[in-house]
Amino acid sequence: MLVRGLHHLGLNLTGLATGLYAALFAAAAQSGPGMQARWYLAGAAMLAGMAWLGSLRRARAIAELATSRIASAAQGYVEVMGRASVARDNLIFTPLGGVQCIWYRYRLFSKDNAKREWRQIESGVSSATFDISDPTGVCTVDPEHAEVVSPQVRTTYPGNNKLVEELLFGGSTIYVLGDFSTIGGASTALSVREDVAALLTQWKQDRTDLHQRFDLDRNGTVDLQEWELARKLATRTVERQHRDIRQQPGVHLLSAPRDGRLFLISALSPQALRNQFLRWSFFHLAMGTAATAGWFYLA
Repeated sequence: MLVRGLHHLGLNLTGLATGLYAALFAAAAQSGPGMQARWYLAGAAMLAGMAWLGSLRRARAIAELATSRIASAAQGYVEVMGRASVARDNLIFTPLGGVQCIWYRYRLFSKDNAKREWRQIESGVSSATFDISDPTGVCTVDPEHAEVVSPQVRTTYPGNNKLVEELLFGGSTIYVLGDFSTIGGASTALSVREDVAALLTQWKQDRTDLHQRFDLDRNGTVDLQEWELARKLATRTVERQHRDIRQQPGVHLLSAPRDGRLFLISALSPQALRNQFLRWSFFHLAMGTAATAGWFYLA
């Protein structure tokens, strides 16, 4: 949940970890030999351990699942690849740069003249859904809480500011690992008993029509036998309606798993994405090894 929250705030975790490594190693070097330097190195080693495990977890999750076709994907945790729609209602614009895309994350920096450094003053991430398709069907992706990996980065300098935009574009091939569900269609949850009861209640509200249809002996009342005929007709009516509903095409949706499992979106292929996470795992392992070696050297 922490990772989802950081991504929702527009933070790139890879860049964040790299920056923290640099800061912790620099602080350890500046503080000189002693306990304070060892604390900085211990922090770097702990960070590296968590980042190493996180990268391996992502690489393993990608490797363990085969890519599913949209039309035949099982309900639940799956990976899907498809082409992002370029339809007008599928595209959005970045709020500051005005770039047309399907997803964005941006950070705006202002120059701190006193320290001659860029200081972040604004950030944001899109939450609009977008569609992807393969030869078998169409699926809507809800990117809320997704970890978007390796989007295209665009840097511009409007005025005295710096704008960094991370983007996914319509027409590109998009990989999604997340929770797949189908709304409506054959998977629609329906209750014959409840719907029959509702239909009979509706018929009772129009007493004139009810007697005209079911008071077969015209004695002014609908007796038990006649009411049983009404119930059977209502049952047949509801069953026919349910068949019609289930024959309609459902809407496929990919979203964040409720159980906290990874929700990844990328323009990379599964193999390229897995290799990237493996490379990062080696990098974090090297950082952890260096920090641990430094800690023992100072001890």
